Amino acid sequence: MTKTAQTTASHHDPRVHVDLRQLLRLAGPARRLSLLPRQPAQSVLNGRHASKLRGRGLNFEELRNYFAGDDIRTIDWKVTARTGEPHVRVYTEERDRPALLLVDQRMSMFFGSRVYMKSVIAAEAAALAAHRLLAQGDRVGGLVFGDDAIAEHRPVRSTAAVHRILASVADANTRLHAARAVPEPGSLSAALKSAGRIAKTNYLILVFSDFDGIDDQTERLLRSLAQHNDVLLFSVADPLADALPEGFRIAISDGELQAEINAADGTVRERIETVTRGRLAKLDHWTRKYGLPFLPLTTTKPALEQLSLLLGQTGRTR
Repeated sequence: MTKTAQTTASHHDPRVHVDLRQLLRLAGPARRLSLLPRQPAQSVLNGRHASKLRGRGLNFEELRNYFAGDDIRTIDWKVTARTGEPHVRVYTEERDRPALLLVDQRMSMFFGSRVYMKSVIAAEAAALAAHRLLAQGDRVGGLVFGDDAIAEHRPVRSTAAVHRILASVADANTRLHAARAVPEPGSLSAALKSAGRIAKTNYLILVFSDFDGIDDQTERLLRSLAQHNDVLLFSVADPLADALPEGFRIAISDGELQAEINAADGTVRERIETVTRGRLAKLDHWTRKYGLPFLPLTTTKPALEQLSLLLGQTGRTR
């Protein structure tokens, strides 16, 4: 290991930045979670206010003569009328279902007033989902997006494919730095457009983001995706944005550089609170209007603990 690498390793704080090993270690704990259609009783996806996950699709296998005991609902009436003999259509359940993870690693995610950065919670939550989906036999793909690039991974059912996705997440996360200049912030809509090219029908799409910069285009893209796929919104937020104390000033740092936000300035404070309220109002509206399950994540607790509460646990792992 070079001196530079040793210095970097010694300063690595898993609450500020993630590395690939950190994300790979979540494979074991991920097995306690469930992303299957039949959800644990305590899962938020099992409630009447949230849409349940659809099952895997069916593949047409063959057309054959009707036998006593066959389900009459499978009779192909057109073929039966044409041949004069009853025929049924035989289907087999798909062995897997494609899943696509959208992981936000923009500079807006590089913030945390308590324990973790929002970018770290999104990265770890996405890693837990990727490991769990692979363990249940699904193909896993990902779109890891920052302010200047999107790393695209088509769904594949293999451990190596998941490792490639998580490597992209770790790489994008490592590039987040207080000194990094962002001339033009990246948009969630750009990632959703890419998702639309990949996920045509019966995908499970999981979005891990703070939903900064959402607009009418974002809504149209989410609505389009949700028409033929299951879409879950994991919204990562920091409690500081909910209510700024009077006269509040904060210094933020990534361990090397430091900047100060003066929320004691009424204009600054009002602007921050207005943006936060507007974003939450839009997410709530989309959830009600399109039935998009909304799963809130915070920077105050580990991602595993939060997902265990939101999705429920399937039992102990060995």
